[in-house]
Amino acid sequence: MLVIGDEIMGLRIYNSLSNQLEEFNSIHTGKVNMYVCGPTVYNHIHIGNARPVVFYDMLKNYLEYLGYQVHYASNITDIDDKIIHKALEEGKTEKEVAEYYEESYFKAFEKLGSQKPEFIPHATEYIQDMIEFIEELIKQGYAYEVDGDVFFRVGKVDNYGCLSNQVSEDLEQGARISVNTKKENPLDFTLWKKTDVGIKWKSPFGEGRPGWHTECVVMNHKIFHNQIDIHGGGMDLKFPHHENEIAQSQALYKNPLAKYWTHVGRLEFEGQKMSKSKGNVIYVKDLENNKIGMIMRMVLIFTPYRNNFSYSEEIFAQYEKTFDKWQRAYKQGLYELQIQDIALNQIDQRDLDEFEEYMNQDLNVQNVMMLIEKMVKELNVAIRSKTYETLSLKWNTLDKILRVLGIQLFVEKMTPEQIEVYKNWNEARTNKDFEQADLFRKQLVEWNII
Repeated sequence: MLVIGDEIMGLRIYNSLSNQLEEFNSIHTGKVNMYVCGPTVYNHIHIGNARPVVFYDMLKNYLEYLGYQVHYASNITDIDDKIIHKALEEGKTEKEVAEYYEESYFKAFEKLGSQKPEFIPHATEYIQDMIEFIEELIKQGYAYEVDGDVFFRVGKVDNYGCLSNQVSEDLEQGARISVNTKKENPLDFTLWKKTDVGIKWKSPFGEGRPGWHTECVVMNHKIFHNQIDIHGGGMDLKFPHHENEIAQSQALYKNPLAKYWTHVGRLEFEGQKMSKSKGNVIYVKDLENNKIGMIMRMVLIFTPYRNNFSYSEEIFAQYEKTFDKWQRAYKQGLYELQIQDIALNQIDQRDLDEFEEYMNQDLNVQNVMMLIEKMVKELNVAIRSKTYETLSLKWNTLDKILRVLGIQLFVEKMTPEQIEVYKNWNEARTNKDFEQADLFRKQLVEWNII
């Protein structure tokens, strides 16, 4: 647990900036500022896009469990070439397209059991701030304007490539594939794009719109003002997006934007990269109900978050069986405790300590899953043997752990009327009054109690 003052806690997290596991220590005692790159809202999100959504939701939950006050921001990129093209295709405005897919995005959040971030900045709300940011970069010699486009001078930043762990010479070789003759250096990236297509804004450089890599730096700084604790996103953002964010922040603010950089691995579909252009995607909106969404959450979080992994229907089926097993034990345990009128306030500290030990190992949810499996077995033994003290300890501890993971089992407490029918059912079975027991059982089935 967190100890304010000495800040003693055991969480170790992999920092992509140093390429090693590090003890997590927040910049400000007891507080964590976290920013995660959100979507460009031009289409529905698929389960690969959803992997960071559920991981960072769980990370936020766990940091709060440890005692931190977490301020979580995740942006919406609501202007981009893809949005403009979609608007032209559908005969809509960029705003209409962005709002429609943003609504879909947050419906997916809900279906996957994730909470909305505290801050949801939209790129279009910060255009003037971005223009001023670019002007300052030009003034300090870190950027230059050519015929209405503005580019960042990568060569002026000493440690460019620090996040992707590549030297500039190697990066340049890859960049030369698509050379822009306006650039001084193939690696230089766009801060402001001159355009006569789609929505645009007036600026000292001419009409256009900001570059993607600038948006997050500006919004981050406007919300948090200084270096943040955690910056995250998918592994595909590591280069060039996050690398370019660091370069701009280093240039103007003299820090790498975040103390810890974290990246979530790619999700593949049966061995192939999941991509909307290939059509081999499963959209979150197409998951039938919240239960299916919760099983998908389990699929996404119970895999090492930094690893790429391949999704299949067989994997989903395995987790569906696991969900049903956990739900049965959780439901039966809760109802037994209600029938016995046992307070739901006891905790098995040994299980909780084991949970923390695993989570502190760079969010080792694979071992947490094995812990839950063990607890579910112990819960079932306690139910059968009617050892209610053990049942209370195991059920409450399991409930606490599942809340941190964001896993909902969709079990409601029984009402007083339902408890009475449940008791009558048990009594009728004990007295071998099977006709009466069947009547009570029918009512309980209608209520989804059994």
